[in-house]
Amino acid sequence: MSIRVLVVDDHAVVRQGLRIFLDMDADITIVGEAADGAAAVELARKLRPDVVLMDLLLPVMDGVTATNSIRQELPDTEVIALTSVLESASVFRAVQAGAIGYLLKDTDAPRLLQAIKAAAAGQVQLSPEAAAVLVREVRTPHNPQYLTERENDVLGLLAEGLANKEIAHTLQISETTVKSHVKNIMQKLDVTSRTQAALYAVRLGLVHLSNQKLLL
Repeated sequence: MSIRVLVVDDHAVVRQGLRIFLDMDADITIVGEAADGAAAVELARKLRPDVVLMDLLLPVMDGVTATNSIRQELPDTEVIALTSVLESASVFRAVQAGAIGYLLKDTDAPRLLQAIKAAAAGQVQLSPEAAAVLVREVRTPHNPQYLTERENDVLGLLAEGLANKEIAHTLQISETTVKSHVKNIMQKLDVTSRTQAALYAVRLGLVHLSNQKLLL
């Protein structure tokens, strides 16, 4: 089944370049384009894409606000920040808003494809630069609720960069059950994205970032 992608960037040449490149992959379908954050939210509501490629520096509504709106309304739609900005505050705000990935615009083509397919599968992936920033900035949640043993298992595998299908296979449960556990984990940790949950596990020392598949 094709991965449905919405491209959001205020530069027409960037959108055109991404469309030309992504259309070459049979597993990906570009379902729409938006030039500002507000239009991105409206199109996401209408089209319900699997993945949104979101620039952060956008007119009308910035990419972080748009990401937050999309994630709040459409929890099954994943957002990848694709930007030229690597300031700590921008990286952290994007992930806090719910972005599953954070890539720089100089990311090479194969890695961008990998990130889109990983996001559609529920797999966290970050550029090494963004990951380094996030590990420094991430804070443990205030008064997190107790996780069950199975939720801890899922969190550990999620933080190792495994996709939903891989977690399901490892724990011998269904993908639907994995998604349910991830939802519960995010609620208990008071985070809005799988990325935040994964980084929380890294911060606690449950896993080591240097060994993880979440790094592109």
